Amino acid sequence: MFVVDKSEKFSWLVRVGYFSRAVLYTVVGLIALTSAGRIAEGTAGIFKAIEDFPAGVVILWIMVFGLFGYALFRFCSPLFDIENEGSDAKGWGKRIGHAGSAIGHLALAWSAFKFATNRNSGGGGAQEAAAGVLGVEFGGVLIGLLGLTFFIAAFNQAKKGITGSFMNRISPQAPDFTRWIGGAGYLARAVVFVVIGWSLVGAGFMSKGSDQVKTIGDAVASLADNGIWFTITAIGLLLFGLFSFILARYRIIPDLGSEGKVPEFRAG
Repeated sequence: MFVVDKSEKFSWLVRVGYFSRAVLYTVVGLIALTSAGRIAEGTAGIFKAIEDFPAGVVILWIMVFGLFGYALFRFCSPLFDIENEGSDAKGWGKRIGHAGSAIGHLALAWSAFKFATNRNSGGGGAQEAAAGVLGVEFGGVLIGLLGLTFFIAAFNQAKKGITGSFMNRISPQAPDFTRWIGGAGYLARAVVFVVIGWSLVGAGFMSKGSDQVKTIGDAVASLADNGIWFTITAIGLLLFGLFSFILARYRIIPDLGSEGKVPEFRAG
């Protein structure tokens, strides 16, 4: 029987994942606000920008492991409910949304790996993966269903942003402004998830092809013609990046309960 590893190593891997997510969203927000040409390149433009940083390749390798670890953490939600969402309709909605997030971050980890190893050929990892899935029987249905999970995730992100419910998983020692930058960040992320979900639904259920499948950078780039809404979304994503840096330090990583099944939260 598989047992979720709640050792200190697992906790640190999850924290590196939040750090990697922080780097990713901070760069997305900055590029969107300062470099129209680079953001037009979508996800590839984001990783190219990181590659150009001092020690950029090292940062990319940290992101490879971090984003993979974060995806693993998110997969544990639908599989083992380590965040105690429950098994009713509401709980499963959140857990399925986490699964969609996990798949999205796996695609980002693969893109980071390609840049870190100089294997990027200009093609998008998500598009390549989607093309492979679409090539098998019922592949379109799978891609379309994945798009629906992103809609569910977008709803949950927006709800978190409005209600501030995410704070019950953050240490009370976190800065006072965490609630507000987190709320703005989650709302911006909800917009991006809707765009990603729609691209997957279009590719899967409407036979529009894998080329239109979007990851985060591509989704933000597609909003570039929307003026003030693009700017607001970009600022929100930048705030989400800063919020993720706080999570890397103060996020409560759930511990398994005394019976090894039910997680306990230590939030005060």
